[in-house]
Amino acid sequence: MKRLAIFLLTLSLLMGAGLAQAQTMVNVNEADAAALAAALTGVGQARAEAIISYREANGPFQSVHELLQVPGIGPATVELNLDRIQLGNEE
Repeated sequence: MKRLAIFLLTLSLLMGAGLAQAQTMVNVNEADAAALAAALTGVGQARAEAIISYREANGPFQSVHELLQVPGIGPATVELNLDRIQLGNEE
């Protein structure tokens, strides 16, 4: 019984952490590399820096799917993060 209680507590903590992360929003047109890497699944420091380099060279992202033009960012990464990405022009 004690093992079941520990298992359920652990499971609820893990699920709660996943929900908290899913609600973390990041503006890809303003965030620094550390914020991008922390908020986006499948994006580490190198890919975050690539997002910033692309943004600096081409101007702000007009569409979430424009991230596909960034080296190392593919459709799966964009799909995983659709609920986290902001462009800064949503009002």
